[in-house]
Amino acid sequence: MQEHAVTVGGTRNKLDEPFFVMATQNPIEQEGTYPLPEAQLDRFMFKLVVQYSSKDELKTIMDRTTTAFSPSIEATMTGKEISGTQKLVRRVVMAPHVQDYAIRVAMASHPDGPYAVEATNKYVRWGVSPRAVQTLTLGAKLHALLDGRFNTSFSDVQKIFLPAMRHRVLLNFEGEAEGIDTDDVLREILDKTPTLSEAAA
Repeated sequence: MQEHAVTVGGTRNKLDEPFFVMATQNPIEQEGTYPLPEAQLDRFMFKLVVQYSSKDELKTIMDRTTTAFSPSIEATMTGKEISGTQKLVRRVVMAPHVQDYAIRVAMASHPDGPYAVEATNKYVRWGVSPRAVQTLTLGAKLHALLDGRFNTSFSDVQKIFLPAMRHRVLLNFEGEAEGIDTDDVLREILDKTPTLSEAAA
């Protein structure tokens, strides 16, 4: 198992398991920061898009930050429990036909590949790596577990498809020039990739 640590002033501080990285990307201010290379982005499991706050959300923010509100923070899981849950997720069943679907929707992002859709061939420069299929698989298993099931379905793969894929698909010049959103390409992949392959139908 890889050991994680943070070094400050020459002192190495070991981090207890589980350890993971969360990062924010500000679409406006990037001074002093640098875009991550594609290979490093691929190591992040999900990319979530955070929209503007709603009126109710802004009210909650104001109530919590401009009054004498004092939050009460309580742990919901221990590190040991999180590690145990990670092992449990891997034991969730993914039937061969669901795994085949996860593989095919990932391969549909490969330009000129056997499962590529029109938008892929027109707008994508690089499709996803095997790590994307690993993410689709583990994410689908976790989604099923959170739904109280110990087997995955096509819908579990579909629910986590966008956050699992959007930072792994690279658009070509035509896609960037036309202002194509990667999510639009991914939605077309979902729309045009059948859940069951012809071989299994």
